[in-house]
Amino acid sequence: MQPILKINLSTGICKSFEVPEAWVRDYIGGASLGARILYEYLTKDLDPFSPEAPLLFLGGPLTGTLGPAVGRFVVCGKSPATGLWGESNCGGFWGPELRFAGYDGLWITGNSDTASFISIIDGEVTIQTADHLWGLDTYEIQKRIKEEINQPKAKVLAIGPAGENKVLYSGLFCDHGRTAGRTGLGAVMGSKKLKAIAVRGAGKLLLAQPEAYNSFRSSANRFLRNDLVTQVVHELGTASITDYSDYLGIMPKKYYSQGIFSGSENISGSIISETILVGTSACHGCVIACGRVVDVGDGKHRKGPEYETLVSFGPNLLNKDVNSIVHLNELCDLHGLDTISTGNVIGLAYKMYEDGTISKADTGGLELVWGNTSSAKELIHLIAQRVGIGDIMADGARKFAKTFGVEEEAIQVNGLEVPYHDPRGASGMALVYATSPRGACHNKSDYFMVDWGQTNESIGIGYFSRQDGAEKAANVARHQDYRTIFDALVLCLFSNIPIEMIKDLINTATGLELSQEELILSGERSWNLKRCINIRMGLNKANDKLPQAFLKPLPDGGSAGYTIPFDEMLDAYYSAREWDKLTGIPNRDKLEKLGLKELVKEFYFTNPDD
Repeated sequence: MQPILKINLSTGICKSFEVPEAWVRDYIGGASLGARILYEYLTKDLDPFSPEAPLLFLGGPLTGTLGPAVGRFVVCGKSPATGLWGESNCGGFWGPELRFAGYDGLWITGNSDTASFISIIDGEVTIQTADHLWGLDTYEIQKRIKEEINQPKAKVLAIGPAGENKVLYSGLFCDHGRTAGRTGLGAVMGSKKLKAIAVRGAGKLLLAQPEAYNSFRSSANRFLRNDLVTQVVHELGTASITDYSDYLGIMPKKYYSQGIFSGSENISGSIISETILVGTSACHGCVIACGRVVDVGDGKHRKGPEYETLVSFGPNLLNKDVNSIVHLNELCDLHGLDTISTGNVIGLAYKMYEDGTISKADTGGLELVWGNTSSAKELIHLIAQRVGIGDIMADGARKFAKTFGVEEEAIQVNGLEVPYHDPRGASGMALVYATSPRGACHNKSDYFMVDWGQTNESIGIGYFSRQDGAEKAANVARHQDYRTIFDALVLCLFSNIPIEMIKDLINTATGLELSQEELILSGERSWNLKRCINIRMGLNKANDKLPQAFLKPLPDGGSAGYTIPFDEMLDAYYSAREWDKLTGIPNRDKLEKLGLKELVKEFYFTNPDD
């Protein structure tokens, strides 16, 4: 591996960090390796906005190669939204370009006294003032940074006004709307007064067995091109699932409170393709090209909304106008906001307004009426600038609801707003949301796809009915371990290639000789490591729960009348994981089997030297 570049913004000191070989074998790369690197630094007392708080950017061993769909990177740290493990994943071209510039990762600590940006050009690192750039939106700052450093082909990762104002669900943006949106790490970057990071390089990536790797990579890309998932996602984008999600009662409506919305049929990938789609876009080395390019009638090409955004600003707000969703999506991108959390918090505000918990006196005169997207637009501005009620909403759904005495109304887990896959329609997501290391998350395991029939029998992921209970708990755990491999590579979830292909790609790229089971074990090791990091930072079994709304059946729609047997599911999940049912801590035998000796000492010896 290439070194990781460490930069202390308080001192300006830069140095290299060499990753131990044993860590590469045990964790591979990406978020898994990030957890091992940051293990000793993430504590309960660490303030995510302090100079000591780390912000770690990492690719994987395949990042920057020509596929299959490996143009991604992760950013890790302590989440200011949850106080737990923070991790976010982003596509585009920035991650590969960092590797071309000579580094496999970037580890930032310290807080700058004044606004700054970093440029890394073929290994040469500079830290420059950005006071005159502070306040620019995420699109304009990318353009301006390229001009400042006279590198028109540089790739720029930046925060917007929301990150500057430390909105707890602000993200990091690159390549015209590619986003590391979840867990609020844009706010951490803002606290460091770091506006942007520009990278450019012409370096070559060294592979252990280049000829063998290229052969496997070509085979994997051919497989992807012929894969049904690829073809559907290419044609219809991530919104290809909207109609089926709606039919099964998985698509939330009216802030997760109703199962049917007349107009949800207008919010779909097929409608977008038939009306406003003018092109597609792809990340580095990707043959899938799931990105949407749309024109809503004004001749301007914009980024098309993903499934999460379509539902966030569509049925979630009882809005059936696709064009308005495109504009709200763009507004979030410009300000630097995660659309999942933004739509969730705004949906909560609409519900609180309807219930009489808040009024026009609280909203500054805004009428929060379902379907009224002009009010949603104004709230986005207020949130990003932390003005009026937006200042309270900027701290997330949990704190927003608690401020007005209705904390149980917030649809969140551990401070992270729930995405748009209602577990009453696909019960496996109940365990996924409750146990994800970063709070409610659909990407640590997109288990709703398994509930729909996308099994993987070769690694023991079978099929259970979408509304089965405890019997699927071990299956969920296995799928979480499997998807953790993707976070380590960093491999796109849409790269639907067999595990045997993944193994061959890793081994020929790195020179490792991992078996299929060792690969899965690596995912399980990383999952348990993140669990223990969270326990150290204050998480316990009581945190493994769902919002109250999910424990009540919906009155109508595809999942009407179904009640999630959550307690039984969680008990079975703990058994499958070999976690203590009183504390939620992985059992000592489990930690030893996974080779996590440091954690055995931390949790099972009063004297660490024993």
